[in-house]
Amino acid sequence: MAKNLVSLASGVVPEFSALETITAASEAGFDAVGIWVDMAEWSPATTTTVKQRLSATGLPVLDVEVVWIKAGPLDPDHLRIIDVGAEIGAANVLVVSSDPDQGATQAKFAALCEHGQQAGLRVSLEFGMFTEVRTISEALAIATAVANPAAGILVDPIHLDRSCGTPAQVATVPRHLLSYAQLCDAGMRTFDPADFDAVIRDAVDERLLLGEGVLPVADIVAALPPLIPFSIELRSKALRDAYPEAVERAKVVAQASRRFLAKL
Repeated sequence: MAKNLVSLASGVVPEFSALETITAASEAGFDAVGIWVDMAEWSPATTTTVKQRLSATGLPVLDVEVVWIKAGPLDPDHLRIIDVGAEIGAANVLVVSSDPDQGATQAKFAALCEHGQQAGLRVSLEFGMFTEVRTISEALAIATAVANPAAGILVDPIHLDRSCGTPAQVATVPRHLLSYAQLCDAGMRTFDPADFDAVIRDAVDERLLLGEGVLPVADIVAALPPLIPFSIELRSKALRDAYPEAVERAKVVAQASRRFLAKL
């Protein structure tokens, strides 16, 4: 029986290089890997070595991140991230926005989607309380208005929960806008959503292994397309402290994720 592809998100091992992330994903038994592309540090040589490591492991790249839309004109580096993604065979590029002008965000997202379509990548807009596209409804409105075949939205259980979204809303998203999804678990929200530092800390330090929290992950999975790929986006200070080595941490995340998914 066909199963969902399960990928290691780069955020699980944020302190490690792209090469180390690929190795960790491979040795932990993930089906794919996500790559963090920082154009301030990425070079043509990086592209070459990453392609070599991917070829050696046989892993596909589910996504590259992050294109972070900001106020002002579109950053040329954002187009370069898409180009790097195309060069290393990525299927998707992750986009977030901190531009408070929704019209400007939409225009820049449209430009990214046009470039992504030409490069052969899907361009997925992630919503969350840490961005200016806070809810699934806002992300859906932008992606729908752009109306480019490359456009999509990215669902992450913690961001859905923290923005008061529901699995029922996920089920209403047109299937063509969902090319992949992120998975994680978390505890109850105990912080003031107006406290930006607390929102960020929750998102990057306090996620839990699948099945260890209270998020309706099973219901979210049921609301998504049946064979959608999953990026396990498990940013956790506790895991970073307990498992300082990339491969060991990736194995813990992989094993817990597959146990959880096998029960669904």
